[in-house]
Amino acid sequence: MCTACACGTESAQAVAAAEAGAADGKVYSVSGMTCGHCVSSVSGEIGKVGGVTGVVVDLPAGAVTVSGSGFTDEEIRAAVEQAGYQLASRS
Repeated sequence: MCTACACGTESAQAVAAAEAGAADGKVYSVSGMTCGHCVSSVSGEIGKVGGVTGVVVDLPAGAVTVSGSGFTDEEIRAAVEQAGYQLASRS
């Protein structure tokens, strides 16, 4: 269960991310995500970035894989920060 908001969605989101598989794309590390609400917020903001065609969040690893083309690391960073989290490039 999420310790930040007690939404209880952590395991469901981890399963959804695992089922989606590791899409080809750029992987980022996002700190501060603790539950499904966090995953939803980060995914939603990144999904608004032009050129992004997919977002897969691995909550337990704190990793976000972003697929598509034409987006920059700065655009992804700004989207993550808009959602209330911090980003550091992993690859």
